[in-house]
Amino acid sequence: MAFQIKPYRKETENKTIRFPIPLIEQIEKAIRNKDVTFSRFVIQACEYALNNLEDEDNKNNIK
Repeated sequence: MAFQIKPYRKETENKTIRFPIPLIEQIEKAIRNKDVTFSRFVIQACEYALNNLEDEDNKNNIK
């Protein structure tokens, strides 16, 4: 499944994280003119990565 940017909010907690400037620039470009915040994009990207990581782990366990 392809990554899709979705405007949706959940209960949250603040965390501090440092991003390389080129990555920040790429994210800001990707979300420009979309109804999504930087934080929401990062949350969605992390959820996507975790879901796909689980899928890869399951594939490796089946072999």
